[in-house]
Amino acid sequence: MNKRLIVITVCLVLVLIAGIELKHRMNTTQTFSANEIRYGASGTADVYELQGRLKHLGFYSGKVDGDFGYKTLKSLKWFQSEFGLQADGVAGSKTKLKLWEATKDWKASAADLPPWLPGSQSGTGSAAGGAGGGGGGEAVQPPASTNAGMAPSTKLGLSEQDLNLMANAVHGEARGEPYIGQVAVAAVILNRVKHASFPNTVSGVIFQPGAFTAVADGQIWLTPDESSKKAVLEALNGSDPTGGCIYYFNPVTATSKWIWSRPQVKQIGKHIFCK
Repeated sequence: MNKRLIVITVCLVLVLIAGIELKHRMNTTQTFSANEIRYGASGTADVYELQGRLKHLGFYSGKVDGDFGYKTLKSLKWFQSEFGLQADGVAGSKTKLKLWEATKDWKASAADLPPWLPGSQSGTGSAAGGAGGGGGGEAVQPPASTNAGMAPSTKLGLSEQDLNLMANAVHGEARGEPYIGQVAVAAVILNRVKHASFPNTVSGVIFQPGAFTAVADGQIWLTPDESSKKAVLEALNGSDPTGGCIYYFNPVTATSKWIWSRPQVKQIGKHIFCK
């Protein structure tokens, strides 16, 4: 009897997992078409969707124009390398699924829509165009930011998108830490952006392979609370409880021997901050 219950339980779990996977793939299909998106493609809804979602994450800084040129190719390869995919510059099923999972809250603005869709900045065209073009035809509404209230720009040249991404990182890395510990994590991110040994963009720092646990385990995509957003703004305004540190770790969970060799400055909450 016990064996039968175990078999039934395992089957139910497998069905549940399969259902979740199918739902994800169906959502991706509603966002993109089934076709691979390759260098040289132009004018398709898929390319607009690709550029818009890459731009949302900070990997693409060009204009969302539907032209899959060198800049889009370089951005796509960067995204693939940061998310553990083969960096071949081709948006196949795995890449599109990973991109959709990372940008579930993204909705295209009027400037990001293909010109033939209603609601686009050009204001022309019909509802034709097939899949893509902003999340299955629902993206003609203005994007709803999950981090409302964040400053649109800063003296460091960071965009609202950069601040939102930092808030996500702080929430994922320091949720449950004292507020000063959250400010400290935000300060480390900014210190890395300004440090010659790290990427010089917020997204580059946060998505650098192996840099942050929250990226590896997916907690980077949790909706940040007000404390995390406030901590980012405080760090941006010059507060740095770490005194210029560029590393931190939890001594209870750290598995890297190398991190223990870094000069330790102070401990805030559960994190030890190092240079």
